[in-house]
Amino acid sequence: MRPEDKARLNIDKLLRESGWTIQNYNELNLSTSLGVAVREFPLSKDHADYLLFLSRSAVGVVEAKPAGTTLSGVAEQTQ
Repeated sequence: MRPEDKARLNIDKLLRESGWTIQNYNELNLSTSLGVAVREFPLSKDHADYLLFLSRSAVGVVEAKPAGTTLSGVAEQTQ
């Protein structure tokens, strides 16, 4: 299992424990709950590992990275 896959398993667990419903992009239905985390959401140049929606409005992004990855090492990705 790749490190990113391990990170995603942990992220899924933490999001569910926090009350988020997790969906794949191809199964998108923002009406299923108040908070929906959508995996592999397409953006203009790439994709977000998770795009978080609260009441059908995008409110945040979660990126899956291997343990030990520093924020400074991926800061350009947030643009």
